[in-house]
Amino acid sequence: MFKINFGESAVLEFDSPITVYEAAKSGNLVDRSTLAVKIGDDVHALDYVVSADCDAKLLTFDDPEGKHVFWHTASHILAQAVKRLYPEARLTIGPAIENGFYYDIDSETSFTPEILAQLEAEMQKIVKENLLIERFVLPRDEAIKLMTERDEPYKVQLIEELPEGEEISFYKQGEFVDLCAGPHLHSTGAVKALKLLQCTGAYWKGDQNNKQLQRIYGVAFPQKDMLKAHLAQLEEAKKRDHNKLGRELELFTTVDVIGQGLPILLPKGARIVQLLQRWVEDEEQKRGYLLTKTPFMAKSDLYKISGHWDHYKEGMFVLGDEEKDKEVYALRPMTCPFQYQVFLNRQRSYRDLPMRLGETSTLFRNEDSGEMHGLIRVRQFTISEGHLILRPEQLEEEFRGCVELAKYMLDTVGLGDDVSFRFSQWDPNDRKKYIGTPEQWAEAQDAMKKILDHLGIKYTIGIGEAAFYGPKLDIQIKNVHGKEDTLITIQIDQMLAELFGMEYVDVDGQKRRPYIIHRTSIGCYERTLALLIEKYAGAFPMWLSPTQVAILPIGSEQYDYAREINRKLEAAGIRTFLDERNEKIGYKIRSAQLEKIPYMLVIGEKEKTDGTVAPRHRSGVDLGAMPLSDFMSMALTEIATKEIK
Repeated sequence: MFKINFGESAVLEFDSPITVYEAAKSGNLVDRSTLAVKIGDDVHALDYVVSADCDAKLLTFDDPEGKHVFWHTASHILAQAVKRLYPEARLTIGPAIENGFYYDIDSETSFTPEILAQLEAEMQKIVKENLLIERFVLPRDEAIKLMTERDEPYKVQLIEELPEGEEISFYKQGEFVDLCAGPHLHSTGAVKALKLLQCTGAYWKGDQNNKQLQRIYGVAFPQKDMLKAHLAQLEEAKKRDHNKLGRELELFTTVDVIGQGLPILLPKGARIVQLLQRWVEDEEQKRGYLLTKTPFMAKSDLYKISGHWDHYKEGMFVLGDEEKDKEVYALRPMTCPFQYQVFLNRQRSYRDLPMRLGETSTLFRNEDSGEMHGLIRVRQFTISEGHLILRPEQLEEEFRGCVELAKYMLDTVGLGDDVSFRFSQWDPNDRKKYIGTPEQWAEAQDAMKKILDHLGIKYTIGIGEAAFYGPKLDIQIKNVHGKEDTLITIQIDQMLAELFGMEYVDVDGQKRRPYIIHRTSIGCYERTLALLIEKYAGAFPMWLSPTQVAILPIGSEQYDYAREINRKLEAAGIRTFLDERNEKIGYKIRSAQLEKIPYMLVIGEKEKTDGTVAPRHRSGVDLGAMPLSDFMSMALTEIATKEIK
């Protein structure tokens, strides 16, 4: 006898091996929404056979693992449709991803939007056929023979690269067979709604030295209304995409002859970044940070001490050739080894600690060309970087201060509710990636876990996501397309102090190594700007708006009065635009609305005569005539409090 614990639903007992589906069915626990099962840490199809005690969680589309199984099956339906319509096409890989699925295909046929429509129609036929999806395994030689006979060279290569003794599994649906680890749905009929979104280029295994393939993206759902809602969301995302909107609003641009990943901030975008930088620097000064300004480059000697030369050289812009040049330089990818020199400038004691060093740092990273995206991933960027050098007993308090500062920054700009937290740890199976001993990593990670738990931060764990010198708290955020990136990091480091010979004289007169916290307070300014464009669809809070008030005289008779208003607003520190174009007032209002300017002051003969203004919010709300002093008081309060309307 053995038991299957389905959690709060039921604990069922059986006397012989049974599939999860049959077991759950016997307890009336399964319905059409049930897609797969999770047993321990592994996800299985519903036909998985159980023969011993276990904990089982039935998965639906609401579960991330359930979505993954659903979308993985949809990728196989896509591949089957491709092979039906284009038998000469060769398949590579087709995984589920965060927001759907894709399949990379080697084909002489260009998959145009018209062909995608044909493939989508064929996929719907496969769904209606409700084909049973069956798993089988083969020995290595038979697996290679099968894929060779089917003229699938990429699959043969994948099999040959599998470790000896690895189980080689396939999934069959109708005439279609694919190499796959699975799991999958019971049949193709469960995919009730699907849509192919686009086709882009992709290199085999992501290596630009390999053949370029065609990547078809798609999405699928168990209900048609879910697909409809998703497509509507995608349309909204397109409207908010910072790459499109940021250019339309003239916030930034890119130029081919300058290079990929090297955006130019136009005056409006540069103003927003300046406002953010000044605010961050002032706030950090209030919290005891000391401002530094360090070089943009250094000799390779510095990076060799820090370990960046061995562990990060491929991501750096190196100036010179070690074999030919006496001195080789590199643009800095981070500021830490530079800021350490402030601490090392003279002998330090415990009285100097904590030493909080902050800098608005321009950094350079040689990102892969395929990773470039607008302002979110670039090769030159500016960051609110800081390093706290401290005694071990000060670690938790200072780490808490870094988290509180980051949360304050995010809440103020309106991104606080959009982030998640990841505890990024080392991968002990990838020793070449990291410096330090297992004992040092255990000490640092235990210290961080204790702090995060004390702070009550809910986090996921990212194995292998740590910096090469220490674990970190990554504050993650998604763009409008669902792609997740790191916005802010807070790292614990006990290793680089040793490499740089950093010591302080403690209370007892003994020399000791400090701990270091690497952190940002608002992260990369370019990425933050991109996220703010998408968050507000370009309609920034008033304090961040490049232009805060548009002054719109109806005719030339009001120009003198409008200029007087403009002078008073500018004197109060309010950023204005005086529209003296020879256009109708309706055109001027629409123009200001398109530029997302928070307030418009319409100036007509009545306002001129009465000495008033008629404020109109960009949302279309007319606030009525009022004295200029009243409007200024309202506007300055909104700016000072950084109100989000």
